[in-house]
Amino acid sequence: MSTGFEIGEQRWTYPAARETEQVDTYFGVEVRDPYRWMEELDTDELKVWVDAENALTQSFLTGGVEGAARRNRIHARLMELTDYERFSAPRREAGRYFFQRNAGLQNQAVLYWQQGEAGEAHVLLDPNTLSQDGTVSLGSYAISDDGERMAYALAEAGSDVQTVRVREVMTGSDLPDVVEFVKFSGMSWMRDGSGFFYASFGVPTAEERAESLKRAAVFHKVYFHRLGTPQSADTVVFERADDGEVLLSAEVSEDGRWLFLGQSKGHTNALAVKDLRASGWERAEAAVIRIAAVDDARYEPIGNVDDQVWMMTTKDAPRGKLVRVDLTQPEQKQWVELAAEGPNSLEQATMVGGALILSYLVDAQTEVEVRGLDGGLRQKLALPGIGSASVGGGKASDDETFFTFTNYTTPPTVFRLDLQSLEARVWKQPRLTFDPEQYQTEQVFATSKDGTRVPLFITYRKGTALDGTAPALLYGYGGFNISLGPGYSSSRMAWLEMGGIYAESILRGGGEYGEEWHLAGTRTQKQNVFDDFIGCAEFLIQSGYTSAKRLAINGGSNGGLLVAAVELQRPELFGAVLAQVGVLDMLRFDRFTIGYAWKPDYGSPSEKEEEFQAIFKFSPLHNVRAGVRYPPTLITTGDHDDRVFPAHSFKYAAALQAAAADTPNAAPMLIRVETRAGHGGGMPLSKQLDVTADTYAFLVKELGM
Repeated sequence: MSTGFEIGEQRWTYPAARETEQVDTYFGVEVRDPYRWMEELDTDELKVWVDAENALTQSFLTGGVEGAARRNRIHARLMELTDYERFSAPRREAGRYFFQRNAGLQNQAVLYWQQGEAGEAHVLLDPNTLSQDGTVSLGSYAISDDGERMAYALAEAGSDVQTVRVREVMTGSDLPDVVEFVKFSGMSWMRDGSGFFYASFGVPTAEERAESLKRAAVFHKVYFHRLGTPQSADTVVFERADDGEVLLSAEVSEDGRWLFLGQSKGHTNALAVKDLRASGWERAEAAVIRIAAVDDARYEPIGNVDDQVWMMTTKDAPRGKLVRVDLTQPEQKQWVELAAEGPNSLEQATMVGGALILSYLVDAQTEVEVRGLDGGLRQKLALPGIGSASVGGGKASDDETFFTFTNYTTPPTVFRLDLQSLEARVWKQPRLTFDPEQYQTEQVFATSKDGTRVPLFITYRKGTALDGTAPALLYGYGGFNISLGPGYSSSRMAWLEMGGIYAESILRGGGEYGEEWHLAGTRTQKQNVFDDFIGCAEFLIQSGYTSAKRLAINGGSNGGLLVAAVELQRPELFGAVLAQVGVLDMLRFDRFTIGYAWKPDYGSPSEKEEEFQAIFKFSPLHNVRAGVRYPPTLITTGDHDDRVFPAHSFKYAAALQAAAADTPNAAPMLIRVETRAGHGGGMPLSKQLDVTADTYAFLVKELGM
């Protein structure tokens, strides 16, 4: 059936999407899946559908002289706001500083090195030279202890799969070493520079490569690559053959003796340590010291002195604490508590220069404490204002470290912290292309359905009339123990300049208030996240910041699930929906790529009936109803997304469009599919600006701006 929508005298028709009779049974419940064929990404039928959908979306957004001009004006201002110099905090190795810099409109940031803080900066790696369209990006990188070599990972078209090479710092030349198919991993050097550790699912067969976007990746392993040898000679030094759904990590201690082996399932991890001075450490079956045998909490080592390890953990401390572990007596009863659990969530801990730097979240804003190695408080760090700070690392011998500070109207500024005087000064600060004094941010608290207090940051231009007439964009995530907080974005600044209000919700499922807050938004309690978000939307409307017809909602990945679920539950509450790379088929999420790793948050729909029943009630794909006028919706995804399988977005878009056939005055239900793009990481700036310009053009049109 051909469906579409009308605006005035103009009509748009949706591309035809074939429906099948596919039916699955879950615990006696029959569930239709008529668009199962969209999971086969390489078929001509799907390509024709995607191309037609993209053409429809562009026709709607840029149709007519006014539409094209509006979109071009938005794009031009986005470019102006993005055209400023920005830096990462530097890393220091053997007296050399390594940092990334974007001159303004470069597709990818460039990696530099310099000798000492005042040395001349040299280009070490410019990803912009590696592809014509800017889609090759630098992932993680690791510098050898002597500062002479760098192991670096490159990804293409936004993929999570990376290729690692080794570059000489002084010459900029690559060694012959190439390690392919590295995924969800950094690199960590042996202290003698002989090689590095990494994690991978192994080298796939040709058949597995063809199914890489769909096939579940299982049995992560830790490998050691010795310089000068082929990847085929790399040895597996650790694996978990008992559980294919465990993701592994490997980090060499600063003194080079210990290899810390993280084993995570969702937000928790087990932790083991291997002695690199012991004979036969290269063998996977070599003995390890188990600090935490099961993944029942977070266990994050931050440094050591000999066999004493400093560790951040949520074991028996949902908001986090700091302990010291003696590797000769690693049992929990022997741990020494250095910083007890407090009222605020311990978000980050760093051990550098004989000090412990602890970052806490206080109602989602950062507070930083500097402590001695015994845990005693030395000083609270004075930050420039309300915002978010991220403290870098370093070595025991360092006399400095660096941190970045940002908020909604302050681009990330890099500060140098003197570890003796504890004085901070600006190291790199962007030049602004706007006046931050014209805007204000306030923190308020909404109330969820069950009475829970939900923080909400609201930013807008000073003098904005709070009479319900302003357009507003409400953003949320609420999952995977991930914390939100004040942070700058040039695209958000463009929205503020357009007269919009930006609101960011701090929902259960995140990590802002510790593990209890996180767990309250998982599995059978996932509905709490949606209720929190709805409570924030109602607060914005009731308080006069905006009205339902002028309120847009936005979220990506888990946040894409969030906004899709609430638009189906409360369609009258929103004026527009932006669902980006969302997890939208909640009955099959665990069957693709890395989806099984999300079961600790979402539950197991095919394994546990109670969790199936909870998931089935909110799964966006399965709750679209004909005859209901849903708010105007723009779905975005990437055709190479190997984290959230793009069929999630395809199937949801087809379902919304089909339901519109029986809906009077149906709103536009559109999808935009970016080519040579993945989940979002490493997307070239040019593509980011294109996506943002399209989404804002959609909001301007649908919110009547």
